[in-house]
Amino acid sequence: MTMKTHERAANLALAGLSLAPLVVKVNPNVNVILTACLAVYVGCYRSVKPTPPSETMSKEHAMRFPLVGSAMLLSLFLLFKFLSKDLVNAVLTAYFFILGIAALCATLLPSVKRFLPKEWNDNAIVWHAPFFHSLSVEFTKSQVVASIPGFFFCIWYAAKKHWLANNVLGISFCIQGIEMLSLGSFKTGAILLVWVVCTELKLFLSEILLLFFHHSSIKIIT
Repeated sequence: MTMKTHERAANLALAGLSLAPLVVKVNPNVNVILTACLAVYVGCYRSVKPTPPSETMSKEHAMRFPLVGSAMLLSLFLLFKFLSKDLVNAVLTAYFFILGIAALCATLLPSVKRFLPKEWNDNAIVWHAPFFHSLSVEFTKSQVVASIPGFFFCIWYAAKKHWLANNVLGISFCIQGIEMLSLGSFKTGAILLVWVVCTELKLFLSEILLLFFHHSSIKIIT
């Protein structure tokens, strides 16, 4: 089997794992592990380009990553703390609606391009914003076609918030994040990996502490 065949098999397996809980009972832990592994595989495969990327993530960027991530989490916590929950949810829904269309479009694009005329893939269209001519967006007709199913899917996500929609968007974000990530060295990758492990450990310990203090407060009250 060629690498391209492996990727297609992984894509089919991802689709099957996403849809399987709709018809059969699937162990959630097994589903999560397999889905994560397949998403990483597909993202890594797609990140390999014919020509090396012009920009790569440096060690400094990787070391700055935890600070940016922590700031984002803190900002989200403060938003929920001081603003209306409905307002924050509406803003996040709109945010994921727009990002979801872009992520699904980019994820579906390689499959869609094969069935479209070559000029639709190569000839870029540049759209300039009215009154702000410095702001422009470049896209192809293939990207427009690929964004159509993503648009309707995200409408369903915003309207229903179905778990399947959440899972599909999460997989798309994961694949696109890995595909766009270009590490300059092994050391940079190791820094990111350590940060991810430490973050997971921190979240795990936080959950334990919250449960401990929660049960302790209940005992004191009773």
